[in-house]
Amino acid sequence: MIYTSGTTGRAKGVKREAATQEQATAYVELLRSVYGLTPGVRALIGGPLYHSSPNAYARQALPICDVLVMQTKFDPEAVLAAIEQHRISHMVAVPTMFVRMLKLPEEVRKRYDLSSLKWVTHTGAPCSAETKRALMDWWGPVVYETYGGTEVGTATLSTPEDWLAFPGSVGRITPGARMALYGEDGRLVAPGEIGEIFVRVPAYADFTYHNHPERRKEVERDGLISCGDVGYVKDDHLYLCDRRSDMVISAGVNIYPAEIEAVLLQCPTVRDCAVFGIPDEEMGESLAAAIEPMPGSQPDAGEIRA
Repeated sequence: MIYTSGTTGRAKGVKREAATQEQATAYVELLRSVYGLTPGVRALIGGPLYHSSPNAYARQALPICDVLVMQTKFDPEAVLAAIEQHRISHMVAVPTMFVRMLKLPEEVRKRYDLSSLKWVTHTGAPCSAETKRALMDWWGPVVYETYGGTEVGTATLSTPEDWLAFPGSVGRITPGARMALYGEDGRLVAPGEIGEIFVRVPAYADFTYHNHPERRKEVERDGLISCGDVGYVKDDHLYLCDRRSDMVISAGVNIYPAEIEAVLLQCPTVRDCAVFGIPDEEMGESLAAAIEPMPGSQPDAGEIRA
């Protein structure tokens, strides 16, 4: 039973029903298509096994891989060293890891041979177009992206070729899955309009929240399930904005902190950041940014604001 709370809120245990044989078969096929895991791969897991994606990845890779590398913590240079040492071909990660590897000094990044990489899957949070483009310039067209959640499973897939044609998207719906976006009035939104994302992936058995069945009813609409994310569909591709609970309303305008965080992370002096709403008598809410500096640097407040 995997626990999930998204970005905020109390953790909820996602308790699944037993899968049917049809669902079990579809699940294996789905993970093979989104993770590229086939017999003989050499895989690295960048993340803890209590998260649903690394956990599913490990269980799928273990019976068929030649090598499965798991690390006790994330260190950007140690990941590069492990890829070279073990000739890693497949990997699962989250965008923050890419940002920190990209911010290593150029001489460190060039020190390691990463030519064995064939299929790197990332999920868990929106990845800025700038970060992903820089990563593919470095690693080549080997970066795949999925969108989903502990409750719903893997709902979309973006291949490297797909993303280069539709930069910023998280891909198309996976085979057999259903998706719809609803506005605040509960109605379906038109293509290109922002709404809350609801999906259903048939390869995953139904679930309830452990000891909280009433919360299960709150996240369903027309047979589809929401993980609390907001986005829009354009040219049959899904684009993420942010989590619904993180949205800031300032003077009646919806602001998605994830978009601002993606820009701030491009600043060379910023190692990590979080943007959130704070009370404002005139505007209702205004924005604040908490900045973690790169080691040895002192970000200038004026540069950050600019």
